[in-house]
Amino acid sequence: MKVLIIGAAGMIGRKLTERIARDGCIGTMQIESVLLHDIVTPEVPSSKAISFQTRTSDLGAAGEAHHLLKERPDLIFHLAAVLSGEAESDFEKGYRVNIDNTRALFEAIRVVGDGYQPRVVFSSTIAVFGKPFPSTIDDDFLSAPLTSYGTAKAMAELMLSDYSRRGFLDGIGIRLPTICVRPGKPNKAASGFYSNIIREPLNGEEAILPVPESIRHWFASPRSAISFLLQAASLDTAQLGDRRNLSMPGLSCTVGEQIAALKKVAGESVAARIRREPDEATLRIIQGWPENFNTPRAHALGFTAESSFEQIVRIHIEDELHGKIQ
Repeated sequence: MKVLIIGAAGMIGRKLTERIARDGCIGTMQIESVLLHDIVTPEVPSSKAISFQTRTSDLGAAGEAHHLLKERPDLIFHLAAVLSGEAESDFEKGYRVNIDNTRALFEAIRVVGDGYQPRVVFSSTIAVFGKPFPSTIDDDFLSAPLTSYGTAKAMAELMLSDYSRRGFLDGIGIRLPTICVRPGKPNKAASGFYSNIIREPLNGEEAILPVPESIRHWFASPRSAISFLLQAASLDTAQLGDRRNLSMPGLSCTVGEQIAALKKVAGESVAARIRREPDEATLRIIQGWPENFNTPRAHALGFTAESSFEQIVRIHIEDELHGKIQ
């Protein structure tokens, strides 16, 4: 099987690449080669069994999407996106990357023709939902986003469903919870502080909390995110019917509960590194996001996530800090 990962240099892309290199297969499908694509050069893992290649370019450049399909990959992970905060501050860039580039990819697949119908796993977001919310969002709740990021992702979800319905590709969209704790440096996502207030204190650094502790949100770990992607890649999509986009399982908790979990795992002195500094712009975006989900469709298909935020903190310490707290 040939695999293409678009957005391979991002956090999820890197972890997905590492997992594929380690396993050598997805489900029962053996992997022959992987093409890693991004706007910056992705890292290539060492592997004796899989041939890894990279391509650094803008997916939206003329002819680029067609070039990426030259070897007819059987499986495509489309992870590339301009995230929430940046998509809100730079409207044109957000729409170009999140909508135009996605359409360019889908169109390139369509025009290959000749029976080519790859599996496309698309990373979407719970930001496709907007207020007013019920206490728990179920699988039948209306998609009505209140941010440019969520709007672009909702439009891409609709395209994924229609291109799948027409038989041009075999798509599945997974709406990821906010992934926490993200390793590395802070990014431009409005949700970035959810990771910052755990990651930085564990690294011995100060973190800024821009919202009240009463704010509630929906989370899963990076480890769960990779499991979601791999399961979506091998899932029998006939089970989805015409509803090709799924909200993923996760954990609902408040910022205060996040901090309590950090205290329990790492102690009061670590949690004391969080400094409260309210930011109205961030709060305005976050308040338009959902807080809790019920995901029976995903659960019935075997998707699972963490059951406590303490688990999420411990996973970060195990996977990123090698069990050590500063």
